[in-house]
Amino acid sequence: MPKTETVSKTNAYSFENPPPVKNYPLYWWHIFVKIFSFALFGAGTVLISIIAFPVMKLLFWKKEKFRKAGHRFISVMFRFFVWVMTILGGMKLTVNDKKKFRSLKSSVVVANHPSLLDVVMLIALIPDADCIVNSYLAGKNIVHIIVSMLYIPTSLSHDEIMQKCIASLKSGSNLIIFPEGTRSLPSGQNKYKKGAARVALSADCPIVPVYIGGNDKRGLRKHDSMFKFNTRHRYHYDMHIKETIFLDKYKELPSPAAAKRITEFVSQILSDENNKDYIKFYQ
Repeated sequence: MPKTETVSKTNAYSFENPPPVKNYPLYWWHIFVKIFSFALFGAGTVLISIIAFPVMKLLFWKKEKFRKAGHRFISVMFRFFVWVMTILGGMKLTVNDKKKFRSLKSSVVVANHPSLLDVVMLIALIPDADCIVNSYLAGKNIVHIIVSMLYIPTSLSHDEIMQKCIASLKSGSNLIIFPEGTRSLPSGQNKYKKGAARVALSADCPIVPVYIGGNDKRGLRKHDSMFKFNTRHRYHYDMHIKETIFLDKYKELPSPAAAKRITEFVSQILSDENNKDYIKFYQ
């Protein structure tokens, strides 16, 4: 069995300096599984858009009921995607409290952002999850159908995004936000932005931090090539849901100060330093 080590300053390897490939057949199998999974994801998106959604529209003709049903349907599809990647040996998912994920309601879910598939993992775990999607996914392509019907594109104005976020939370949905704004660097997380705190304050909703740990997500980081993978092991996602942050003690502060304080607290809770037991290097 491979030796598993938690992060320390004395590790021989890091996410910037991975160990060399030892088993090339296994490495290339992982690359194949990754490409196959992305092809499956793309095909699934097309089928959902042209077959599943029209049928669901007939069954759930009211907009809010369709959106809720759509969230749950996508959650099931993402669980299937995770299952396929797991069965084929491309990834491993561990969760500290699946029941708590499933029971979330009207919460702003904030998480660190080490990889491209983070939102897939979170939606797979949370049945009724909304999110803000990069506007390029809401462009003139098949994904636009899903994004425009179920989620919130960044192409909207700031006020429109805030209104949709608040309305979604008030309806009982959960809102996933990555405070870094983009995927983390191999060297560490980006500075957290205040958007999640502002939304939570405006909607008067709690914040639920989730730390996404595991191993090196090489190949799923920003600007990584499709033909990259963790050099020795399948992707490991170690999902840890933290204690809920209630905002009562921040309400007496001016909104800018409250947003700043909340963001600093979230950043501390989700820092790599405070979650080093969930970051693994395999030797």
